[in-house]
Formats: sequence, C-alpha cells, structure tokens
Amino acid sequence: MFLYIFVFTILVGIYLLTARIGGCSDKWFFAIVMCVALFVGLSDMLGGYDRYIYAEFFDQVADVSMTVSPDYLHECGIFRQWPGEKGFGWLNVLISFLTNNRYIFILILTVIIYVLLYISIRQYAKNNILALIVFMGIMFFFTFTYLRQMLGISIAWLGIRYIYDRSFWKFALIILIAFSMHNSALVLFPIYFIPPKRYTINSVLVILSVCLFLGILGVSSFLYDSYGDAFDTERIDILTGSDGGIRFGYFVEAAFFAYIILQNYEVVPDTKKDNVLLNVSLLFCAILLLFIRSENGGRLSWYYAIGVVATLSNIAVYTSQTGQGFTMRMNTFMSYHAFLILLSFFLYFRILRGWGEGGYQILYPYKTFLTNGHRVPDRTFDEYEYDYKYDRDKLYR
Repeated sequence: MFLYIFVFTILVGIYLLTARIGGCSDKWFFAIVMCVALFVGLSDMLGGYDRYIYAEFFDQVADVSMTVSPDYLHECGIFRQWPGEKGFGWLNVLISFLTNNRYIFILILTVIIYVLLYISIRQYAKNNILALIVFMGIMFFFTFTYLRQMLGISIAWLGIRYIYDRSFWKFALIILIAFSMHNSALVLFPIYFIPPKRYTINSVLVILSVCLFLGILGVSSFLYDSYGDAFDTERIDILTGSDGGIRFGYFVEAAFFAYIILQNYEVVPDTKKDNVLLNVSLLFCAILLLFIRSENGGRLSWYYAIGVVATLSNIAVYTSQTGQGFTMRMNTFMSYHAFLILLSFFLYFRILRGWGEGGYQILYPYKTFLTNGHRVPDRTFDEYEYDYKYDRDKLYR
C-alpha cells in the first residue's frame, strides 16, 4: 500500500515545485505520465479478474495469428464475446503481430491509454500536474483492471475539443472509434447537442435534483441494461455483492463536486471551451445521481470525468489569477490547491483501501511481471489463472 502512497506523494511534490509556473513543460509532463503508465502496465495481473479475461482472449488471438490462414472472426472468442465491439478485437489482432505475450499486450494497452490521457490533459487543463493528481483520485486505479472501457474512455475524451470547435463529424468519428472499443462510449454522444453556454445555478440544481429523483426510483437500471456489459456486470456483482441499494458514496461524490464547481461558478471564464468542460463536469455529477441505485451504472459517468479533472484543476488556476471565488476566501493562495490535493488523496486512498479488503488484495502487495512467480496469497490468481506456464516464465511466449 505504501508504494501507491509514495507514487501519489511524488506527484504532489512535483506539483509544489511547478505550481507557480503553471505546471510542467509538455516534454516533462509526457515523461511523468509515461512513468505512471509503466507503473500500471508492468504490474503482474494486478487489478482483478478483468486482466485475466482480456489476456486469455489475447492469447487465443495470438495463437490464431501464428496459423497459416487465420480466420479471426470465427476462430477467436473475443469477437463472439463482444460482437458489437470489434474495434477492440481488431486492436488485439494488430498487437498480436507485435507480441504474443499477454504481459506485453497489457503493457501496450496501458501505454495507449496514458498517451491519450496525456493528450486530453494537455488540451483541457491549465495546470497539467494538478489535473493528473485529480485524475489519480478519480480514475487511476480503474486503469489497472477495466482496460477495454478505459481505452474507450480515453479515446472518447479526445472528442471533447470538437464540441467547442463545433466539428460534428470529427466528434462523431471519435465516438464511433471509442464505441468500437466499448459500447458504453455512446453515453458521451448527447453532450454535443447541449449548447456550449453557461447555465444558471438554479437550472443546474433542478437538473441534478431530477436525476437524483429518477435514480432513487431506479429508472437507471433499464438504461444500464442497454449500455452495460452483462458479462462484466455478472462478475462484478459476485465480487461486490451488488444488491441494487442506494449508493451513498455516489451521492456524496456528486454533491461534493457540484458544490465546489457551483461555488466557483463565477471564476470560470465564459468561453465555449470552459463552458463545455464545465457542463461535462456537471453531467458527471448528474449521471452519478441518475445511477445512484446501480453498483455499475456509475461507470458511465467516467466518460464525463475529464470535465471534473479539467474544471477542478482549472478553478485553482483561475482563482489564483483573479482572487475571486469562495475558495480564495480561505485566505491563502495554497488553500484551494491544498484542499483539492487532499480531496484527491482521499478518493485515491478510499479505492486503494477498498480494493484491498475481502482478502482479494487486488492491488497490493505490488509486483511486476519482471520476476517470475506470483504473490502469495493471491486469490485472483488462484481462481482465474488459466496458463501456469506464465507463472514459471513470464515471457515464455
């Protein structure tokens, strides 16, 4: 666990060194993001069951690639498992020409996700390191396990710029590519048709209240059945004991983020770009409330998380520049910055601790695939390992 805390602390240290100059240069920021990507991508099947199912399907694809006349659509289970998401299947085929090893496959996927994250943060955030810290609190640990959905999310985030640029076909193309990786990417599509303007606080509160009301009624259950991945949902329900009750954590997270954003509403410039990111962040809160009775429906909100990452970190920059906003009434320059870092660490530590409960030890102790063998105990390995040759030699393929 302490290694993960050390990683977060290092990022905070870098932020403190670069806060006054608005973050790192693009080159240094890329290097930092790649270090985080390697930390995730080199880990030895950490994150739970999902890595095993993606790895097993990839191994099958790699085996088919080595045949004389490969027939991927009929011989590879990945195309039958996710028939509507063939983009992910063909990406597996492409990577199989580079490697037939599951660990290298996972590393490549992880690097792709983080390269796309780097592009999004560079485009949308005023302080790249602070935005990365917020990302660590909200999304970081999901990059260990939900590889297919995180790939769809990181692709979809590239489309945000085409909303404020009003380039529909470019936006639609990005969403289509993301959709081919994970069908849930379609949930981001409607944001294009919301005018990129500032809405009144009262209007926002009414919309959030309606979403909360519909969420408590359970209307979102039907919606998630349309977007969700039944295969993943069944597995998650087993691990988490989902019972359809109200997720108090969703409410707290949505209410807290909405409160911070609305209290600093006047600080954010009234530009198309800032308004789009602002609306995306508020829709993140709205979706959490809409799916307040779903253990997994909240995953749809992740497509809007880039709005929270950008807006919360940008507020820190804007309050520093203007001296406005309720956060500046905390008296010191670093008050809001420190508050945001502490909030991110709380969210970060909550998942880190939660994923270590129940004896699964999904994330720690940390181990890379650079050494053979596996962690002991490791319930996920015991239950889902499908090829014990990997345990004796990680790079035997």
